[in-house]
Amino acid sequence: MLGAVVRKLFGTSNDRRIRAYRPRVAEINALEAEVSALSDEALRARTDAFRKELAEGKTLDDLLVPAFATVREAAKRALGQRHFDVQLIGGMVQHEGRISEMKTGEGKTLVATLPVYLNALTGRGVHVVTVNDYLASRDSEWMGQVYRFLGLTVGVIVHGLDDEQRKAAYACDVTYGTNNELGFDYLRDNMKYRVEDMVQRGHVYAIVDEVDSILIDEARTPLIISGPLDDRSEFYNTIDAFIPRLDKEDVDLDEKQRTVTMTEAGMEKMERMLREAGQLKTDSLYDVENVSVVHHVNQALRAHKLFQRDKDYIVRNGEVVIIDEFTGRMMPGRRYSDGLHQALEAKERQPIQPENQTLASITFQNYFRMYEKLAGMTGTALTEESEFMDIYGLEVVEVPTNLPMVRIDDDDEVYRTAGEKYRAIIEVIEDCKQRGQPVLVGTTSIEKSEQLADMLRQRGWESHDFSDPHAFAALYSGDEGGSHPKVFAILNARYHEQEAYIVSQAGVPGAVTIATNMAGRGTDIQLGGNADMRIKVELADVPEGPEREQKIESIKAQIARLKEKALKAGGLYVLGTERHESRRIDNQLRGRSGRQGDPGHSKFFLSLEDDLMRIFGSDKLDGMLRRLGLKENEAIVHPWINKALEKAQQKVEARNFDIRKNLLKYDDVMNDQRKVIFEQRIDWMRDEVTAEIVADMRRSVIDDLVSKHVPENAYPEQWDTAGLKEELSRVLGLELPVDDWAKEEGIADEELIARIERHADEHMAAKAGQWGPDVMRYVEKSILLQSLDHLWREHLVMLDHLRNVIGLRGYGQRDPLNEYKAEAFALFEQLSQGLREAVTAQLMRVEIVQQPEEPPPLPFMEAQQLDPAAIGMGDEEYVPADVDVRYGAGQAAAPTIERDPKNPATWGKVGRNEACPCGSGKKYKHCHGRYA
Repeated sequence: MLGAVVRKLFGTSNDRRIRAYRPRVAEINALEAEVSALSDEALRARTDAFRKELAEGKTLDDLLVPAFATVREAAKRALGQRHFDVQLIGGMVQHEGRISEMKTGEGKTLVATLPVYLNALTGRGVHVVTVNDYLASRDSEWMGQVYRFLGLTVGVIVHGLDDEQRKAAYACDVTYGTNNELGFDYLRDNMKYRVEDMVQRGHVYAIVDEVDSILIDEARTPLIISGPLDDRSEFYNTIDAFIPRLDKEDVDLDEKQRTVTMTEAGMEKMERMLREAGQLKTDSLYDVENVSVVHHVNQALRAHKLFQRDKDYIVRNGEVVIIDEFTGRMMPGRRYSDGLHQALEAKERQPIQPENQTLASITFQNYFRMYEKLAGMTGTALTEESEFMDIYGLEVVEVPTNLPMVRIDDDDEVYRTAGEKYRAIIEVIEDCKQRGQPVLVGTTSIEKSEQLADMLRQRGWESHDFSDPHAFAALYSGDEGGSHPKVFAILNARYHEQEAYIVSQAGVPGAVTIATNMAGRGTDIQLGGNADMRIKVELADVPEGPEREQKIESIKAQIARLKEKALKAGGLYVLGTERHESRRIDNQLRGRSGRQGDPGHSKFFLSLEDDLMRIFGSDKLDGMLRRLGLKENEAIVHPWINKALEKAQQKVEARNFDIRKNLLKYDDVMNDQRKVIFEQRIDWMRDEVTAEIVADMRRSVIDDLVSKHVPENAYPEQWDTAGLKEELSRVLGLELPVDDWAKEEGIADEELIARIERHADEHMAAKAGQWGPDVMRYVEKSILLQSLDHLWREHLVMLDHLRNVIGLRGYGQRDPLNEYKAEAFALFEQLSQGLREAVTAQLMRVEIVQQPEEPPPLPFMEAQQLDPAAIGMGDEEYVPADVDVRYGAGQAAAPTIERDPKNPATWGKVGRNEACPCGSGKKYKHCHGRYA
């Protein structure tokens, strides 16, 4: 009660925050007359003047007011759009590294130009992150007009660019790109072999559009660059055939937690079937030798029981394509990991693509936390405010609308069955169609949208064909006083290509649009239709001239009439067919109506058979409604129902937050190690000379080998000289008389180490003298980087397996996270030790073969899961044309002249394991190559 009184007197904390921005808005407005009087050249010259002031010691905050005034004027001249006062506030929020929540239609795209321009003045690069290539390209061209007008350079990162194009785009003052492309470029950069081949130049300031979609919804999904493993298609098909033979009592399915496991009876049945099929290496399914089989059985079980066709994925052109849960979009190129995608392909009888090995990986959470300053914008962030603050340190500021919001949001209608609900929905659609009110129907899956479309067809409706843009004119017939034809448009992943056009015309009077989720569509629904989109599509073949101008004016006049009609009918009617797990998705759908002060209406229709209602205890509610005498086709409507649903959604959101937070704790362990590895890698690439690094590694390896076989303060006769000799041969490729040395009077372990080091150093000095300093530097750096990459990949696999099993430690009353940290640290220590040994062993054995042809490229790799790109990386750019580096003691330099067995001067470089040229029949290392 007291809190309500205080809020009424002083406003909410958000109101107070907004008030703090008002004085600077007034200062920007005060400069408008002065700035608008400048010529285009004088306005452009302000950019250089601002940069000079920054160089002289001023801060970006000092320049905020004049810079914002400059951008506002440039937008008026380049775009014909002037920033509203609330948009200036949104720009200040983003400049401060916060999230600006602005309603749909408030011009978030234009808002970003303010902080982007201001921060781009530093010359260090600003990234604007969007959810798809279409928006990145559109916004870079559209808003790029403002930046170019003011003398800034603009680049865009989309799928299909080569490294040179990417590097040029990142070198621009402002770079637009998708979250996937930016993340994958970071991973690919850390797989390059020269600093100059890296495309990104740092992570300074980023503004993330649809920030809730990218930093919350997609946060759990890692970006993975992977390479193919062996083809195991038959194995997946074999496992898949067993799943339909399991009965209901063999499986324990929990839809609420989205988990599925086999019961004890199911495990026994599966074990018997696998044994009969010869798929088990031992008798028991749960022996350690069969751990891979168990894993793939569980993935096949998930594919059949948890993943639904046309909801979680669709099958198109022989491919299983994932459907984004939150946007309803197809994600071609993205694949589930750990064999799950292969299990889905086996289930759907599609060609099975090989599984992949992870080469590099990062989550969006950790990628975006690398930026020195991060900001965001969206229409729906307040419901996730605590997560933004907890994970990213981002505060959410709700920016008021330019005009008052007049949309009517009705209470939900709850029906007992889905059939009753859909009948009520169709009645509302037909009523709106008759009155000429545009309707946007929101569904939660492709399956539900197709189901509603079929019901409409049974009532005499027709789905609209968007392949012919001129056919869309049927919707406009009502403008001439005729009746509105019973046609509807359907927008889901099946019609991805026409998405922007379908959305743009959803505000035409009488238009009915069925959409699968409306997050991140990037196109506003304007009442009467979108003039720019219609001109672009309908007049694509009409050349410039009087005829085209006349048709443009005709379209604009028609849209003005259609807008008046839509306004009189009540604006856009948003009709939700069920509640989503997340309130944000519902709010995004609702937010499509009532833009810029337009009237609008929204209502959600629910049934007790909906997923959310069914999972969260509809049985009791159904019994209660029966007792209350709720009749068929009657609905219950009450604010309490809305409150109860909101609480159910909050529980789901809280659970999802806990999952993401817990996953992040584990990923942070890997991220800390990733930073060390990637920083080390860049340091090595930048070092001109790496001889000291590899020498230190070699000495460290020798110290480890000696300490392992020569106990501290032990007498020489207690030394394990045989073991040490064998290890020195294995690691260093040297046959040294350790036995003889141990017999010498007064020898100590320090002297032993010194002798081994001297022989190893002489061996490497001989190589360096033969090859020359340039080749030696190249070979050392190549082996360093390739060894690090190889071991890091193996380390990623080990960490992944460790994470999958570490939860079992909880049964022993031990904290799995602490156990994971300890085990991961031990694995990282092993990686460091293994790296020193691998680099030393390869350098001691490496041979050079002169060859005229180009060296072969590195193995083909692909960016998997979220990346639609398949990339091939070759080292032909960095390898000297006549050098072939070969690893392994058996490969020696090709002789350039015929060897004389009696004249060692003619032998050239002889491989340690090659037959000695003297003709003794012994290996070179046991004959003339033997060390004294």
